[in-house]
Amino acid sequence: MSRKTVLITGCSAGGIGAALAHALAKRGHQVFATARNTSKIPSTLTSLPNVTTLQLDVTSASSVSEAAQAVAAATQDQGTRGLDVLVNNAGAGYTMPLLDADLDDAQRLYEVNVWGALRTVQAIAALLIEKGGRVVNVSSMGGALHTPWVGIYSSSKAALTNLSETLRLELAPFGVSVVTLMVGLISTPFRTNQPAFILPPTSRYAAIKDTIARWASGEAGPKGCSAEEFAESVLDDVVGSGKGGQLWKGPKSGAAKFVSKWVPASMVDGLLTNQNGLDELAKCVKKGHE
Repeated sequence: MSRKTVLITGCSAGGIGAALAHALAKRGHQVFATARNTSKIPSTLTSLPNVTTLQLDVTSASSVSEAAQAVAAATQDQGTRGLDVLVNNAGAGYTMPLLDADLDDAQRLYEVNVWGALRTVQAIAALLIEKGGRVVNVSSMGGALHTPWVGIYSSSKAALTNLSETLRLELAPFGVSVVTLMVGLISTPFRTNQPAFILPPTSRYAAIKDTIARWASGEAGPKGCSAEEFAESVLDDVVGSGKGGQLWKGPKSGAAKFVSKWVPASMVDGLLTNQNGLDELAKCVKKGHE
């Protein structure tokens, strides 16, 4: 496979972005590894000769523009102006019942997960078109499900998925393909970077606060594969030449695809509420009315 130039957002240590950047660099590709705080990019990545680190905050138009200009200048100097692949990986999480969600936190999450991705595509589009490149948007299987307590996060990924699939059609005439990664369960520090789970004392969900807290911390629920394992599984999809579209990758992603497309809604509801405390809450509410 020919050497590609790849820009990846959200390359902080322990996450999918850093793992993917490292795996691509080890294969000989030229990688621009970016993060809002570049000190969080691991030294195992920054020490590689074909890795360039850039500061890039996807919520800042000026930061994104400066990163795009830096990539244009660097590739021009190398005689290969343009970008082969943009991986929109930067993301944020939030766990909270929707009735208690802080809308400022919710807006900040959308600014990263949705508008940040689109802002970066808009800034990088000209470089991608020059090379007939590829956009890889890191979405989530959660965007196809309506799992309790993560409605803000899941809805942002649903929005990203829709934007990504629309971009696939709109960029096709320019020779740019778009891949939407519907990511399964991956073990990363992702949850440690989301707003702290503090349920208001007056919450209607106070009776199951501990159950929700276990989901917020990742203690409850099935566990995923490592970021490194996931990165290896999608390398060819990232730098490949396929037409793009949705790719369901990672543990439980295949099951989520099947459930979201083929299982009756009533059964899906049962699957998604199992062990989330909602049955227990319903009993408490019923008892309170007796």
